[in-house]
Amino acid sequence: MLKSVMALYERVVKGLNLLQSPMLLVVRLYWGFQLAQNGWGKLHHLSRITDYFQSLNIPFPGINAPFVSGLELVGGILLMLGLGSRPIALLIAGDMLVAYYAADHDALVSVFSDPGKFYVADPYTFLFAALMVLIFGAGYLSLDALIAKKLKERV
Repeated sequence: MLKSVMALYERVVKGLNLLQSPMLLVVRLYWGFQLAQNGWGKLHHLSRITDYFQSLNIPFPGINAPFVSGLELVGGILLMLGLGSRPIALLIAGDMLVAYYAADHDALVSVFSDPGKFYVADPYTFLFAALMVLIFGAGYLSLDALIAKKLKERV
């Protein structure tokens, strides 16, 4: 009986493992698109974003506002493509942690005391998606995987 349960469990795990790359693709496409839209919107309202950064006491708002806007636009596109995924995910995670700290500090410090406040804050889903890609990579359905495959063929 135990052997058959273990065999069933192993088959289920193998089947679910096949869904890892498609799931990462869905995360990258959806959240990459949302992030790119955010960046695009910020770039088109750069003076307001700069003023907002200044109101949050973010240093060098005139430099940081276009940097963050460009990071979100280009980073979102790169996430969708699965190109340079882990470095981009690291930068986006940093961006979202700064967003939490500067704009949603109460939500950030309540991560354990009031988790609901933490996960309804705007940076949460972008941070979560970035951490997924940072930890698991882009998956097989990405340009990163295609490049890695081509590089292995050359060696």
